[in-house]
Amino acid sequence: MAKMNLLQAVNNALDLAMANDKRVVCFGEDIGKFGGVFRATSNLQDKYGRARCFNTPLTEQGIAGFAIGMAAQGHVPVAEMQFADYIFPAFDQIVNEAAKFRYRSGNQFNVAGLTIRTPYGGGIAGGLYHSQSPEAYFTQTPGLKVVVPSTPYQAKGLLLAAIRDPNPVIFFEPKRLYRAAVGEVPEDDFELPLGVAEVVKEGSDITLLAWGAQMEHLQAAAGMAEAEGISCEVIDLRTLLPWDVETVAKSVKKTGRLLITHEAPITGGFAGEIAATIQDHCFLYLESPIARVCGLDTPFPLVHEKEYMPDQYKIFEAIKNSIHY
Repeated sequence: MAKMNLLQAVNNALDLAMANDKRVVCFGEDIGKFGGVFRATSNLQDKYGRARCFNTPLTEQGIAGFAIGMAAQGHVPVAEMQFADYIFPAFDQIVNEAAKFRYRSGNQFNVAGLTIRTPYGGGIAGGLYHSQSPEAYFTQTPGLKVVVPSTPYQAKGLLLAAIRDPNPVIFFEPKRLYRAAVGEVPEDDFELPLGVAEVVKEGSDITLLAWGAQMEHLQAAAGMAEAEGISCEVIDLRTLLPWDVETVAKSVKKTGRLLITHEAPITGGFAGEIAATIQDHCFLYLESPIARVCGLDTPFPLVHEKEYMPDQYKIFEAIKNSIHY
């Protein structure tokens, strides 16, 4: 085991993937010699050459289209969108081309090797164009997988699994945690299963659910609640598409309560889909309405970032409201 931050874990996963499979190719804006704006691809061009780690023009639609073409021809492209906020020019290529490639050809062709990495989320004073959490836009797209790690251990294991998964995967990386999240990570090659949530902590009074950077706030709120005698079961969803309904429903049937938190605006956020599904599975077990603690329905505000973010204090108040309903 080695101590790594989340950024180093991503870099290590890419390094191992490229070393073990010559079909793996990394490309994106400034990711070559420069190593990317966050340095996630540092040293990969020096190690594997410019043919396997290279810069692209500033064209997200072009990056996605090029990646789809490479994957269709048997390569394993790992494309980087510099910020998730700028993935939208590539939206058509991802949801109408990559996601439907296998289906429309009757499984004669696919883009199974495609992975798109992108840093998402707030907490870095990035303002409205460098702080968004657009994961829910992609969860209504059959044919894609959507993955969001929260720790260095998860980042490495899930990214290696995503690169090798026989489906196109959108891999959202919580940039606020790139250097802030540090933990022990196996140096060897390993994978974590996609579509499987992790029960981080068992409890009996309420189920708390999040993914990515929100896990830090969620666990802090759980600690505050425990100090007041409230037993919290904490679940890290890890994969949003497909998401682990069974693990969450089993927990809610035990606790009778559910709180979901994410950075994205509350309206149309993935918490709404989870809430609808869980009330369908667990309606007779619920002791209080399913709670959502999410971002506001506004553009991401630079000067009011702290007011916008669903932090541990907002989550803690919602926990108490649910318990005392």
